[in-house]
Amino acid sequence: MRRSVRTPARETPGPGQESVWDYPRPPRVEARGERIVVRLGGQVVADATRSFRVLETSHPPVYYLPRDAFVEGALTRGDGSSMCEFKGSAGYVDVRGGAERSPRAGWFYPSPWAGYEQLVDHVALYPGRVDSIEIDGETVRAQEGDFYGGWITDAIVGPFKGPPGTLGW
Repeated sequence: MRRSVRTPARETPGPGQESVWDYPRPPRVEARGERIVVRLGGQVVADATRSFRVLETSHPPVYYLPRDAFVEGALTRGDGSSMCEFKGSAGYVDVRGGAERSPRAGWFYPSPWAGYEQLVDHVALYPGRVDSIEIDGETVRAQEGDFYGGWITDAIVGPFKGPPGTLGW
């Protein structure tokens, strides 16, 4: 017998907030200008004032930083690859900062599919695999689960896909 998966009730956004349930599917790419600072091993490994944000229904936004925002030597090619039904084949990067190395802490699309070409030469990071990520001074919280890499801030509300039991949303 097949059980249906019920999506929890949508949270109502407050002033200045967005609901991930208002995001589109397929995902939309937006250019952004917030200052994003990434730290690992007690060091700043990336500092950007331009990025792209990908918005998809039920997911916290994922920010893609330009490769030139990372300090030299912070990114090395990681193991493995994966496939996104919208963006195509992704590769992974290991991130280094100070004496620390975080394997597969980020991903990139070397040849994204039509509609996502802006993501070339940009890297997205899993917030839980680095010391911290800040957007305009606010520390980002990691999306629950080990598959998605959404960036949760006070500006968005869910519920968010990612925890056990949410794959069918």
